[in-house]
Amino acid sequence: MDALRPPHLPRIFRRPTLPKLLRPAYFRQSASLAQQQQPEQQERRPRDPVVGTTTPVPDETVPSTSRSSFYFEAGYALFAKRPSRPFPPPFLSPPSGSFSDPLSTYDRSRDRRRTSYVNGEMIRGITNGDDAVLVSENFVGANDGVGAWGERERGHAALWSRLILHFWALEAERDAYGGSAEPDPVRYLQRALDQTAEVTSKPNEWLGTTTACSALLHSSPRSLAHPLLYVTQLGDSQIMVVRPKDKKVIYKTEEQWHWFDCPRQLGTNSPDTPKQNAVMDKVPIEENDVVLAMSDGVCDNLWEHEVVENVLDSMNKWEQGDEKAGMVAGESTYADGMRFVAQELVKAARQIAEDPFAESPFMERSIEEGIPTEGATILFFISSPPADLSDTADGLWRISLKIDA
Repeated sequence: MDALRPPHLPRIFRRPTLPKLLRPAYFRQSASLAQQQQPEQQERRPRDPVVGTTTPVPDETVPSTSRSSFYFEAGYALFAKRPSRPFPPPFLSPPSGSFSDPLSTYDRSRDRRRTSYVNGEMIRGITNGDDAVLVSENFVGANDGVGAWGERERGHAALWSRLILHFWALEAERDAYGGSAEPDPVRYLQRALDQTAEVTSKPNEWLGTTTACSALLHSSPRSLAHPLLYVTQLGDSQIMVVRPKDKKVIYKTEEQWHWFDCPRQLGTNSPDTPKQNAVMDKVPIEENDVVLAMSDGVCDNLWEHEVVENVLDSMNKWEQGDEKAGMVAGESTYADGMRFVAQELVKAARQIAEDPFAESPFMERSIEEGIPTEGATILFFISSPPADLSDTADGLWRISLKIDA
């Protein structure tokens, strides 16, 4: 797992909005934690995460409807210790319609040539190091690819993490996020794993594994006015729900490990499957709750109380119009606020990860396991790089009531 994954912080709220078909969905991805480098190398690297408020979808996509009266507003922040590897053919470019197509790229923009495709359609989400994140109005997810596959022939963890998230989101869309019945995120994930294994098999064989976590926003069967979060977890990433008005955590997932620093994961040669090993919880939430989806790059470097303090402090700065938060009265959206909060959380996790003398949750666990460690720098791994040296992703979502015109 190669990057600091930014915390995703959706927030629940009720407010008038644009008509449903015109209203954008927002997502925040967690930042990636960078590996220790020489001082002169660190000087040349940007100190701030890459941030945004939405992940791309195909232009021709018809928005999927959900029975829920709520939706996510979010932002994302990304920081990887190394650039993401390009996807290999046939995922790198659109499938050819004729012999001359591969020779005729002048009519495509640079961004389009870089767009990745599978089964003739654009792969949803964003890649960060070996990780992937995605957001829609009702579904957000973060997959943490196991970076050790980069040392194997035909190993490509980033491709696996992105494809599983892509197919996972599509399965949720096709089922209308549960429609009038109940969503089944574990079934969606099983289908996503099966489809990923199929498209990465011979003659286009690529190997990899990834952890997976997502939050699907639905409504209580008893009342559409009460949001219900379907949280699915497999591995050591974490989804946490913070209630700002009470200044406390009301829910968080538990890590799943085979042994220390070897999390449950989906993919090549892994015994784990969604049907057998994924954990799905239903979490009642309220408007203005904040949902974080974090890779181990965040939760291995910051204790729970530090995450809560950082989130609340950043939210307060933005709401008070702090100049550094970029708040513009009458122009800024809730997604802009979530983007700032995720950015600050990623910065805090990265600061600890790069400090050889800092104490961290990962350091504490390593000592308990009898593994010598100094601060956040761990020189030990089993099946993946140490969490504090891996990509970090976290996102912030704010949940809003949809009021269609």
